[in-house]
Amino acid sequence: MLQLSFIRENKDATLAGLRKRHFANADQIVDQVIALDQQRRDTQRDLDDTLALSNAKAGQIGLLMKAGDKAAAEAAKLETADLKARSKELADTLRQLEADLQNVLVTIPNLPHSSVPEGRTADDNAAVLEHGTIPTLHANALPHWELIKKYDIVDFELGTKISGAGFPVYKGKGARIQRAMINFFLDEALKAGYTEVQPPILINEDSGFGTGQLPDKEGQMYFATDDKLYLIPTAEVPITNMYRDVILPEGQLPTKNVGYTPCFRREAGSWGAHVRGLNRLHQFDKVEIVRIEKPENSYTALEEMSQYVQSLLQKLELPYRVLRLCGGDMGFTSALTYDMEVWSAAQGRWLEVSSVSNFETYQANRLKLRQKVAGKMQLLHTLNGSALALPRILAAILENNQTPDGIRIPSALVSYCGFDTIS
Repeated sequence: MLQLSFIRENKDATLAGLRKRHFANADQIVDQVIALDQQRRDTQRDLDDTLALSNAKAGQIGLLMKAGDKAAAEAAKLETADLKARSKELADTLRQLEADLQNVLVTIPNLPHSSVPEGRTADDNAAVLEHGTIPTLHANALPHWELIKKYDIVDFELGTKISGAGFPVYKGKGARIQRAMINFFLDEALKAGYTEVQPPILINEDSGFGTGQLPDKEGQMYFATDDKLYLIPTAEVPITNMYRDVILPEGQLPTKNVGYTPCFRREAGSWGAHVRGLNRLHQFDKVEIVRIEKPENSYTALEEMSQYVQSLLQKLELPYRVLRLCGGDMGFTSALTYDMEVWSAAQGRWLEVSSVSNFETYQANRLKLRQKVAGKMQLLHTLNGSALALPRILAAILENNQTPDGIRIPSALVSYCGFDTIS
């Protein structure tokens, strides 16, 4: 959530950032925030003055009674009663103004970093780099949704029987390569200095609000109605919320956590070639990295995270590219996002496998995640990245490494899998 003081003191910069995002009705909403804030401040001042006067009058009553001026004391009592009633009225008005202000603030997305390119859609994202050689497949090469049937390693029909569309069952070597990738990604993160955590996969409303999934993405999450808990869309949510309402000592920064979880998304996309097979699922596995940084270090950390994710793709021998997302294509809470996409040879297109983002103070403001600097509280910066999401990585491995005799497993995974070929 944007800091109210920033909006109030930097209206033009706020509007410029929201326009870069193509945020609808930016002028109207910012004006509404500023007007509500002014009303809130005026009401708070009136309440403070009224309470001070009420306390002063209450103090006079005893003195007047001691002086024997009963009439004046009774008059002071009446004035005090009126002031108390006025204070209650102002307090009620203040609470409502604060609620109204909060309801508007949570609808405003984060402001983009200055390096975010202009643009409305994914077509306007800026290519940062491309790495690796696009493989040339043999004449009878198949897309991964045909390969998984051929080698009987993922069963969508069985998943549909058990749960519904978008919930695959991994079998045999398919299950083993899933486990291999999870362990490989976790081990690599540990080598890079991350601390492993295993968080819950159900979150409460406060956690969803803290990282920005609520109210923005409420319809995209599965909800356990009786318990009022949400299935997580990513491990970012529970891991970052470990630090909700926390004041981190300077000596504990940066914090670097990694966690594996299953993830759940209600909105898995419409049917079509671009969402076939493993391309878009309701349930999938992912290893997530989360960092909390001092504001002055967060963009250096973001570049380090991007390089780290790229190192995983290089070890998996997958050709990839890095995109800097434009203002219109960024997530609601992000200030700057890099997407990593791998080349899917049989599909002939790029598949997103990771997003690495800096949220600056946006999440920290919701989380009340702070540090004390020179005696003053300062919001910290939060960052996260997929390192990595498994389904499309598996799709690319299957497609890019297929041969007439089977599918070659990247060497980095062989010791984890216990086999070097799917045949």
